[in-house]
Amino acid sequence: IPPDDYLGFLAEDEDFQFTVKSVEEQNEDTKGELILKPTLSHRPEVVDDFLRNFLIKMGMMKTLDCFQTEWYEMLQRGILNIDDMGFVPDVYTHNQLLDNRIASLKKELENYKAASHKAGEILIKLRKERDFHRMHHKRVAQEKNKLINDIKRLKKHYASYEPTLSELTNKYHNALKQKMLTSLEKDRAVGQVCNCTCLKEGKLDFLLSLYPTVKLSTLGHHPTSGECRMTKTLKLHELAVSCLSLHPRKEILVTGSDDRLWKMWSIPNGDIIMTGEGHADWLSGCSFHPSGNLLATVSGDSTVKIWNFLKTDCLLTFKGHLSSIWGCSWHTCGDFVASCSMDKTSKIWDIHSERCRYTLRGHVSSVNSIEFVPFSNSLLTSSADKTISLWDGRTGLCAQTFFGHVHSCNYSDTIVSCDSSGIVKLWDMRRVALMLTVDVGSHSANQVVFHSSGQLVVVASDDGTVKILDLPSSQLSSLAGHEDAVQCVLFDHKGEYVISGGSDGTVRFWT
Repeated sequence: IPPDDYLGFLAEDEDFQFTVKSVEEQNEDTKGELILKPTLSHRPEVVDDFLRNFLIKMGMMKTLDCFQTEWYEMLQRGILNIDDMGFVPDVYTHNQLLDNRIASLKKELENYKAASHKAGEILIKLRKERDFHRMHHKRVAQEKNKLINDIKRLKKHYASYEPTLSELTNKYHNALKQKMLTSLEKDRAVGQVCNCTCLKEGKLDFLLSLYPTVKLSTLGHHPTSGECRMTKTLKLHELAVSCLSLHPRKEILVTGSDDRLWKMWSIPNGDIIMTGEGHADWLSGCSFHPSGNLLATVSGDSTVKIWNFLKTDCLLTFKGHLSSIWGCSWHTCGDFVASCSMDKTSKIWDIHSERCRYTLRGHVSSVNSIEFVPFSNSLLTSSADKTISLWDGRTGLCAQTFFGHVHSCNYSDTIVSCDSSGIVKLWDMRRVALMLTVDVGSHSANQVVFHSSGQLVVVASDDGTVKILDLPSSQLSSLAGHEDAVQCVLFDHKGEYVISGGSDGTVRFWT
């Protein structure tokens, strides 16, 4: 209500209906005062602006200057009247837009033609490659069929020689057995003459040649299997303990496991010192450098890693094997490390030049273990092809092959080997002859090692026991305690106790 009207209400009596009516009249007056602003309409282009734009578009700048001069001169004289000037019809503006659109479409058409031409060239190239691969496939198929036919003929030809080969093999085994019997009788006679009851003279010389650090006093007495008992059990890994390695001088043990970790422990307390992580798959082997400052580990990820304890980091990574690596061993000088793999080869790595020095080829199946013969340039490898090979590390050539196992050879340590059927064999490396065969059970023998005296052999068995073989008496006993297969064993430096690692993730000490 306007203030003036409100003052008028003060003099009269208040009436609600009168007040509402006054408000409505006021609203109607306000509506009448509202005026809508007109919207801007499209304004066509004038003729002079159209001409200027046209001349600028066509680049006729001289004509534009003449037009501008004459146009403004006539305006100053009053000859032209701006109001009489008309507007350019919309059709011209529309034509200009259509011309621009046509030019844009022509440009797009040219681009599409170029793309179509390029696609046509690519199609022709792909057709040529298709025809080439078709011809190559046909040629390979023909060669494959030819090879299949050749293999069939060779098999048929080989079958004709099988009876002759079997007969020759039987004759060879009979001759070898007769030779062994003759040798044993000769050694027995020499032993009786020399009153030697501990070891035969030939075998003693042989053991001393392989173990130059063994003294005669250590051969006089050695612990027997009956004296061994389990004294400590350490749960070191969540998964199976696959390998063990003892420091060359200190009471330090390294364990490798299927959990992709290696751990360093003080023994026999079991205090952890260091943990190494870096492999992408299970660990299968580890070996201390002769100086004790480096560690080599191998894994199912087909790599060999060299670890530096001072830097607590991986120093080198060797890649070259095509499949999982089973074991590794350092040369006595510490300049080379050897590895064996499921790809049927072994390799010798030079840690100074950081490259592979030799690749040892000869086995026809997985190479399961490798070991440098102490203080020599020779290596021993055992393979799933049932053979043990002696290699010359200086040339990378096979010097000798030992035949006799009828199952996969899992491990060989100097002159003793074991296979997947539980057979342990001792070999005379000088004469390349079999000395002794012992059946330690129906389960697989995973690893075998010598005692420092050379008269005791300990075997890691798949039946969860540790087998101890006393060579002079041929006595065999078992140490039970693991809850699963025993994967690895070793003796301490003094030969006072046995350390074993199993698939139950534990390491056990047998005193």
